[in-house]
Amino acid sequence: MNVASQTDDEQMALWNGPAGRAWVETQELLDQMFKPIEDLLVEAVFASSGRRVLDVGCGTGSTTLAVARLLGEKGRCTGIDISEPMLTAAQARAERQSTPASFIRANAQNHAFEPASFDMLISRFGVMFFDDPVRAFANLRRAAKDDAQMRFLAWRSPSENPFMTTAERAAAPLLPNIPARRPDAPGQFAFADQRRVHRILEESGWTEIDIRPIDVACTLPEKELVRYLTRLGPLGRILHEVDDRTRTQVIETVRAAFEPYVHGAEVRFTAACWMIGARAPSATAAP
Repeated sequence: MNVASQTDDEQMALWNGPAGRAWVETQELLDQMFKPIEDLLVEAVFASSGRRVLDVGCGTGSTTLAVARLLGEKGRCTGIDISEPMLTAAQARAERQSTPASFIRANAQNHAFEPASFDMLISRFGVMFFDDPVRAFANLRRAAKDDAQMRFLAWRSPSENPFMTTAERAAAPLLPNIPARRPDAPGQFAFADQRRVHRILEESGWTEIDIRPIDVACTLPEKELVRYLTRLGPLGRILHEVDDRTRTQVIETVRAAFEPYVHGAEVRFTAACWMIGARAPSATAAP
């Protein structure tokens, strides 16, 4: 098996296993945390002429549903993700809310989309997990109509997002086997390098590429902090494997490390992101 297929299998196992279940269990917390990011994407759709919208890496569907509510009967929003537990949650939310969104369980990197079927593509932190991003964005380009817009947000570097790495840094002395992040590998910070992102989009056929840094203020309730730090990220993946004594020590140590972000009943942090825009080129007129 080649490296690419190994990576793809790893992502499939991760998001259909512990990571997917953790996101479902903490869905309301994460949606609250990332509501400002979602709002930016909804505003982008509102400002565009997009009526057929694709939400890439839609997870449990919060952004998909928000866009679907915005479009109403004038359009349609479809979410795509590889995670069965997350899409099951997304579909249940859509049914509860009577929101006409649709969902596809597939890898957007190689899914056989109907060609030229979307006039806007969006993503809230959902496009950094492809093992072959050029192939993925070329496939998304084929799914996009000529002149379609794409707008997504991705994390900048770990050094610019210390909140996101606090748990693993604090736990590392106690858990030497905590999974290490690999630069440019599929994962949260895979799009940290602006030049790499530009190259990926250019090589996959997108034009008018615009990559801007944006800092977004995010919050979560202090009472949810321990649940957040013990369920998500590299720490959340291995904490259940340790004995009770070690687990208690790790939680105390990590919780103390988050103290600079705690302001009374609220935890505040800055999400250092790239706001990335691009356009599908119009077909060249025949001579």
